[in-house]
Amino acid sequence: MRLSPITAPAVEPVSLDEAKNALRVTGADEDGFIASLIAAAVRSVEAATDRALILRKMRLSLDAWPAGGAVKPPIGPIVSLDAVRIRDRAGGAVTVPIAQLGAEIASDPPEMRFPGLRPEPGAALGGIEIDFTAGYGAAPATVPAALRLAVLRLVGRWYERRGDEDPGFRPMDDDLAALIAPHRRVRLA
Repeated sequence: MRLSPITAPAVEPVSLDEAKNALRVTGADEDGFIASLIAAAVRSVEAATDRALILRKMRLSLDAWPAGGAVKPPIGPIVSLDAVRIRDRAGGAVTVPIAQLGAEIASDPPEMRFPGLRPEPGAALGGIEIDFTAGYGAAPATVPAALRLAVLRLVGRWYERRGDEDPGFRPMDDDLAALIAPHRRVRLA
């Protein structure tokens, strides 16, 4: 299973102005640096929770259908199933109508079920491509407040400690972990 982005989020869940206000920064001299901290903090929170905060299109590539047709992507929440393509031995792709697959989606934990006819791929690797949209919504207001606060807290910590070497520094300490804990996906082997 390989996951790759098709589109990037249109906005970040925390704006530059929100971050500057939280940091009490008034000038524009460090806007680029703060924007990069926001992007890094968002990716950290997304990685810790296995969730896309803002809508984006993703592609999941599979070598074969899982038993029973239940596909569990490593990111959610899933809001739509956009396309399914099956690749043949020559690398050509055929789009399979989603209705033919009897596709259903569940957003938490993310799962796509294909109980209908599932054509087998001809390609040995990446023969099945599933395009879907994941995220809470298109606007920052759709992201849970605790996750937005976690992004702001990470930005603040990294802004404050830039370049300082402290072997005891943990950017994701207990209070940040508590903010994201209700949104973490638990994985059972």
